[in-house]
Amino acid sequence: METQASSVKKIALPYGLILALATIVLSVIVYVMGMTYDQPWWQSLLNFLLMASCIVYGLKAFKTGNGGFLSLGEALKTGLAIALIAGIVGSIFSYLFVTVIEPDFAVNMLEATRVKMIEQNPDMTEEQMTMTLGMTEKMMSPGILVAFGIIASLFFGFIISLIAGLVMKQNRPE
Repeated sequence: METQASSVKKIALPYGLILALATIVLSVIVYVMGMTYDQPWWQSLLNFLLMASCIVYGLKAFKTGNGGFLSLGEALKTGLAIALIAGIVGSIFSYLFVTVIEPDFAVNMLEATRVKMIEQNPDMTEEQMTMTLGMTEKMMSPGILVAFGIIASLFFGFIISLIAGLVMKQNRPE
């Protein structure tokens, strides 16, 4: 059983770091393009595809290193470990981004949100807008952004690991 745990570590660390680096590079590209506050749909899609690819390839590497066998539990452990490492590293980058690189992130994001709200809901009252922006502002604190980053990474990591694990599952003969 100990060899399996070390295999999870051997797989999760490099694939988690690759995933984190890829998503950070994508974020930097979006930042350099000046689209950080637009939150382009393709960034979310690429982040999801990067995560799915890293987890699937990580599970494939685990299965290959495990004699061609992979249980659903091993798939979930490995995939969640990859997602956790990527989530932690990505959240550290996000924290540095909103506190050091772009310290006015929360203010700028609130303004971008306000503009989008006016475009999408021109009949919204000032009171409704103030209440919505107040809730949004609370969610923009660096600590909450980090927590949501890790939670989201684990959530999507679980879903991807579950599906990939069900597809790739090959139990050892009893």
